[in-house]
Amino acid sequence: MKFVLKFVAASVALVCASAAMAQKGETVKIVRIDPLTGLLGSVGISQLKGYQFFAEKFSGAGNPAGVKFEITGIDNKLSPTESLNALKAAIDQGARYIIQGNGSSVALALTDAVAKYNERNPGKEVIYLNDSAVDPDLTNSKCSYWHFRFDADTSMKMEAMSSFMETQKDIKNVYILGQNYSHGVQVAKYAKETLARKRPDIKIVGEDLHPLAQVRDFAPYIAKIKASGADTVITGNWGSDLSLLIKAANENGYTGKFFTYYAGVTGTPTALGTNGAGRVYQIAYNHYNMGGQMDKWMNEFKAKYNDDFYTGSTIRIYQVLGAAMAKAKSTDPVKVAAAMEGLKFDSFNGEVEMRKADHQLQQPLYMTVWQKADKKYAYSPENTGMTLAPVKEFPNYVSSTPTSCQMKRP
Repeated sequence: MKFVLKFVAASVALVCASAAMAQKGETVKIVRIDPLTGLLGSVGISQLKGYQFFAEKFSGAGNPAGVKFEITGIDNKLSPTESLNALKAAIDQGARYIIQGNGSSVALALTDAVAKYNERNPGKEVIYLNDSAVDPDLTNSKCSYWHFRFDADTSMKMEAMSSFMETQKDIKNVYILGQNYSHGVQVAKYAKETLARKRPDIKIVGEDLHPLAQVRDFAPYIAKIKASGADTVITGNWGSDLSLLIKAANENGYTGKFFTYYAGVTGTPTALGTNGAGRVYQIAYNHYNMGGQMDKWMNEFKAKYNDDFYTGSTIRIYQVLGAAMAKAKSTDPVKVAAAMEGLKFDSFNGEVEMRKADHQLQQPLYMTVWQKADKKYAYSPENTGMTLAPVKEFPNYVSSTPTSCQMKRP
């Protein structure tokens, strides 16, 4: 399964050259607000490297507007309160574009704060670009005109994940384990809802929420999972909360399946080692073996930083900003936001669309499985000799879910 990255959206091709270059040379300041310290800091640091790497790739001639992207990071310590302070600091620094993704509780706080700021400060509006926070409420009951999500939300991921699990007849008993905040709650909700609809014979034999980024030993949770008789675990955990969970499973002899969102994120590949082969799955909009230009970039990134690039939303954000700024003939967030609505473009996983109704990117999803790297799927994260190999693609029409968003537009 090879997918070639295409750089210019079909919609952008319609923009005349003079309009496309209307802001040529202008610098667009972006600030990413995410953890850079603490247990989950390694994830934020790796992702910030990705933004800096692709800022170079997509600046100037790398985007149809000809703008230069400049990005810096502010450590929010995974705290909504710290994030609001960081938002103020970013605005004071002149940033009109804010990126965040780690933690839906933070995302909900930023969405509300940005909307209120923009209402109070006409002419100084800010756009919030969400690369990873997947609580469905962000594009449903709490949707905002100034918020755009580039990851697939939990309702979309669970629609695809449950469709795959529906075909796995050896799955009988499922345990749901998650982080105790909005994301973990939503994962549990949609897992139970979709499985009840597609595989009513599957039993939910246990459910647990644990403190976010505080648990250092998951052995007690693994003991509960084993005692429940679960043959499969569903978890939306990420960062250390997933790597330490996997580590505990390996050390305590749990051999069931894991269905995850973030098995490819910093630290988890090392924790998996060879023990997870054939039984750890990930549902996501990209994976380590997309092929084409993506492969070249990932290998270049690894050579430069001795790190793995996995947050494909980074690329999408630069693609969309460049295309929207060319379409709007401006870098003004008000005009750019309007241009982003309904934008269709070709990316590393085919044609995607920023749905106008709720600002949720519509895109294909992939189920991958942890296995030994081979000639066909060669990329090995964290030099483990293993990889995430695609086993099923879910096109837009399968993963797409309806929205209840009642968008309030300026």
